[in-house]
Amino acid sequence: MTEVTNLNKQWGIKNQLTFDTTHTGLVIANINSNHASASIALQGAHLMTWTPTGEKPAIWLSPDATLAPGSSIRGGVPICWPWFGAHKTRSDFPAHGLARTVPWQVTNTAQRSTGEIAITFQLDSTNIPTKRWPQPTSAECQITIGKTLAITLTTFNKSQNPITIGEALHTYFSISDVRNISINGLDGCRYLDKIADMQQKQQTADITFAGEVDRIYLGTKADCIIHDPGLSRRIYIRKKGSESTVVWNPWAEKSTQMGDMGEDGYLKMVCVESANTANNLITIPAGDSHQLTVSYHLETI
Repeated sequence: MTEVTNLNKQWGIKNQLTFDTTHTGLVIANINSNHASASIALQGAHLMTWTPTGEKPAIWLSPDATLAPGSSIRGGVPICWPWFGAHKTRSDFPAHGLARTVPWQVTNTAQRSTGEIAITFQLDSTNIPTKRWPQPTSAECQITIGKTLAITLTTFNKSQNPITIGEALHTYFSISDVRNISINGLDGCRYLDKIADMQQKQQTADITFAGEVDRIYLGTKADCIIHDPGLSRRIYIRKKGSESTVVWNPWAEKSTQMGDMGEDGYLKMVCVESANTANNLITIPAGDSHQLTVSYHLETI
């Protein structure tokens, strides 16, 4: 029995949740319900698309994304774990941690009474390279697809000592044009400006874009709203268990150096990432766990 056949037999939901394989070998969970459609790569438990019924896509996936085993995927919701950005001491370790490019296991699927589809993934120690992360640790990600998209990332410390992690849900939102949107919710917050040698600055008013932006907003539990008049909608971002918010758009010059952003792709995306990083790393006591939860929904304007 092939992996996909087994997944469909054990975890499929008739006409609403099916598993398939891309021509490159990635296994994908496809959700099609009355409320929304979505696709999730089992590699990285990586949500690639989410489109509420009757809406334009809310999550951006690069048309040039590499969908191949062992390669990170440009767009969607990459899980950055157990560190965010570059590793603190090892430049040869992968950016944004280990979770994005390793297989996660499906451990549960369910159709809620409301019609939402939930799928739970687990990353256990057998798929975590111990040379890069020796602490006994596992992670679980539950993704619930409906008119609202909800993601909960749980880290379990199975060791006899505290561990410290960084993490982020590196969400790429689909927008009409980054030059014409604004982000509300971070006015007055301190942030580290990564394109200005990590200088600490303070946000005044809403965030708008006229060039590259790469900022870590510190000590904020705030909800954020992306105002997008070009698509006549707002995207609401609500989070819990997150003390940082990262806002990123690479702009034209940097995106051309990436190779997988697509032509003018930077205009159609913005990242607003619910995170724990920089000054807001999370220490988990021995035998304990930590949850980072986000939810996204759209409203018409």
